[in-house]
Amino acid sequence: MQFLVFILVYPLIWIFSILPLRILYIFSDGIYYLLYYIIGYRKKTVYYNLKLVFPEKSELEIQKIAKKFYRHFVDIFIEMIKSFTISEKEISKRYRFKNIEVLHQLEHQKRSAILLGAHYGNWEWVFILNAKMEYNGYAIYKKIKNIYLDKKIRATRGRFNTNLIPTKETFSLIEYNTKENILSLYGFLGDQSPKANKAHYWSEFLGVNVPIYTGAEMLAKRYNLTVSIFITKKIKRGYYETTLEIITDQPTTFEDYKITDIFLEKVEQQIMMAPEFYFWTHKRFKHKKPLKL
Repeated sequence: MQFLVFILVYPLIWIFSILPLRILYIFSDGIYYLLYYIIGYRKKTVYYNLKLVFPEKSELEIQKIAKKFYRHFVDIFIEMIKSFTISEKEISKRYRFKNIEVLHQLEHQKRSAILLGAHYGNWEWVFILNAKMEYNGYAIYKKIKNIYLDKKIRATRGRFNTNLIPTKETFSLIEYNTKENILSLYGFLGDQSPKANKAHYWSEFLGVNVPIYTGAEMLAKRYNLTVSIFITKKIKRGYYETTLEIITDQPTTFEDYKITDIFLEKVEQQIMMAPEFYFWTHKRFKHKKPLKL
């Protein structure tokens, strides 16, 4: 059944993907109208999240953010599809790194690193980074249930030297690479919500007390990995600029969870500047507790 679904769906995705982005954005405009006004996809979740995070904003202000978000959300979906066939030249033109030398310096120092990011702007196209470095690049991801589509996505990212690694394989991979002195860069998206009963740490994020992922910090301390972050700014439709920043090259000197807190503070700052580019359909606040006074 999985193979049948794949051979029926993937050719349509591929045909759609080869269209120029200027054409795909016309489809995006239509899908936005359908998604927001007709289907109302996760509309309750989006409005709940926005009202929770921005209690001071009026209903009209929340609505404006929500509409801008849905337009961006559909664009991201379109850009994900375009990723199957986009050329290195085109994606490099559309997704620029403001200070890539930050990671080049780490390469010269032979320092493996963790690269933390959030579901903000376009987090999918960051994989082009690995085509511009000597690092063995890895992106930690949740495996797709359809094994054939999962294999195709991994092959697509592989065109730009990005290896997609299922979450369950992360520990063993870093263990092996460390022992073999394989210079590596590990990409994590660290802003989602872990299961409440498996959370080791709760903290304030966007004004809400929620469970926090701490796996990246734990791995950085165990294997003495430099911790860096990427912060993406949307310049205009289909164009992004990413800034790289080192949090620390001495993770073991930080008290527990401090690195994670710094990362989340950086994420909050970019969300507050332009909230419409954050991933509000995700149930980030499904587990929450009252803030301690």
